[in-house]
Amino acid sequence: MTDGRHEHQEAAVDGQRKDPRPPRGFWFGLIVAIVKPFMLVFTKCTFTGRENMPRSGGVVYVPNHISHFDPVVLGYFIWECRRIPRFLGKASLFKLPVLGRIITSAGQIPVYRDSTQAADAFRDAVAAVERGECVGVYPEGTITRDPAMWPMTGKTGAARIALMTGCPVVPIANWGAQEVIKSYTGRGVRIRLLPRKTLLVRAGKPVDLSAFQGKPITNSLLHQATEVIMAEVAATLGELRGETPPKELYDLRKARAADDGEETA
Repeated sequence: MTDGRHEHQEAAVDGQRKDPRPPRGFWFGLIVAIVKPFMLVFTKCTFTGRENMPRSGGVVYVPNHISHFDPVVLGYFIWECRRIPRFLGKASLFKLPVLGRIITSAGQIPVYRDSTQAADAFRDAVAAVERGECVGVYPEGTITRDPAMWPMTGKTGAARIALMTGCPVVPIANWGAQEVIKSYTGRGVRIRLLPRKTLLVRAGKPVDLSAFQGKPITNSLLHQATEVIMAEVAATLGELRGETPPKELYDLRKARAADDGEETA
């Protein structure tokens, strides 16, 4: 749609859009009722690659992370793929008075970092995939600090879930959400809804992890698989931006270690 409505331009998806939507329940229905009108009014979206998202069965999707706003954008994209998104999100969000009740009841999965409950999110994610759900994992773990906003190196959770369950991993790139909410600018979080921002989302083909399947799941294997996953996320973002991603992704841990070294020198 154009003229202030969202664009879904792929001819290959036209037939798929006739597929019935999955049962969404009251709480997820409430989220849709809030988010969709908001997106139609304040954004212009172009969604591509939706044919790469399996219409049924357990799947992990792995997006790049550029803004506090992109979970909203990605959730809307997954809904337009005729799937219900189940995000792994910071536990602090689930403690908020109203939002916490909604996202908990809508089946989202809290992540308790640096606590004895940290493994619970992983178990819940595996269980959700085994039930045939569509689970979103931010492999970077935080908003990118790469100066050019390319994806950073990833953590191994998505690879572990995929290799344990045998589910497909779909790389997803998004661009434009950083213009709605700019984070880590040195001046706090800035929100700009007007003028209406153009948001781009693209799903790539499922990542080929066949070289890692059927082998003992070691840390080395997980890191290798994660490198393959992150390369596909970066390549999908490169297609979306019309640019070539860097050969080596930004490593936040190394950058922080270097900064600490400079401070103590």
